[in-house]
Amino acid sequence: MAPDTAATTHPTMLGELVRLLLERGAGEVIVGDSPGGLYNATYLSYVYKVTGLRELEKLGAKLNDDFSQKEATYPEGKVLHSFTYTAYLDKADAIIDFCKLKTHGMMGMSGAAKNMFGAIPGVMKPEYHYLFPKHDDFARMLVDLDSFFKIRLCLCDAVVAMEGNGPTMGTPKEVGALLASASPHKLDLVAASLVGLTKADVPTLEAAYERELIPGDASELSVYGEPKNFLVPDFKNIPAHSSIEFQKGSEKFFGKLSRLFIASALRSKPQVKKSECVGCEVCLKICPAKAIVMDKGKPRIDREACIRCFCCQEFCPKGAMKVKRTLIARLLTK
Repeated sequence: MAPDTAATTHPTMLGELVRLLLERGAGEVIVGDSPGGLYNATYLSYVYKVTGLRELEKLGAKLNDDFSQKEATYPEGKVLHSFTYTAYLDKADAIIDFCKLKTHGMMGMSGAAKNMFGAIPGVMKPEYHYLFPKHDDFARMLVDLDSFFKIRLCLCDAVVAMEGNGPTMGTPKEVGALLASASPHKLDLVAASLVGLTKADVPTLEAAYERELIPGDASELSVYGEPKNFLVPDFKNIPAHSSIEFQKGSEKFFGKLSRLFIASALRSKPQVKKSECVGCEVCLKICPAKAIVMDKGKPRIDREACIRCFCCQEFCPKGAMKVKRTLIARLLTK
């Protein structure tokens, strides 16, 4: 997507990083991506052009043109013990994770932790959604990826973030911040605090907290700078995840049946806005659970089969697929 949509890390920010790295003696700076499409030269060339990354070549950067893949075994992972990844990352002496701050239908927020899902090659991403359909397990899988790649530095382009129907069809929102940390999870904890979220709202933060990678609140971190100067009180988030799914102690209070009922009552789901849908069938093709059929030219979602991965919402080119909150959830958060 084009830089002004705020869906991708802005090429100006990447350009400054390239310049600084080369000034400090980096022999080669490779900028790569693996979006949710084909992972080949033709498609990535298009992506590099549209997102403005071609301009980085003028500054001395190299855009990744190695589309080979490798298999990894990771017995230390909590849920991810083997996976396929983009092999060009093995060439790096240091991996820098440069993300864009955005809302996200499934994970609530997309930041540094979620950004490393780009290590999974293109069209293989839906397979991982299907393998880890529960939000907490998907989040744990992402934290496993972050740990496997030993990221040297994490940066977040929050100069202009994306609010609303993210991570692709939301609205640009000025925040004015650039965040940096050696830890993707500590960075995300601070980023979440700027837009009114806590770890309970973001499954990757809960998964990181489980492993004692972050404290319970951003205020417990040592931060250089003044985060309070960048708070956005009116930021429009997607309350897609109910923290009740992580509250295992709640069984003692409500009972298992009550807990499951409440979780279901609060759970968001994708829903098509037919007036905006053009019947392109992108959602039909991307759905890992095969839960979508076309009915009179419009998508219909099988709720029994839907795993709430929000791939349909993320990849809808018209933004017609929305995150739908239940009536109970809306009443409780008014």
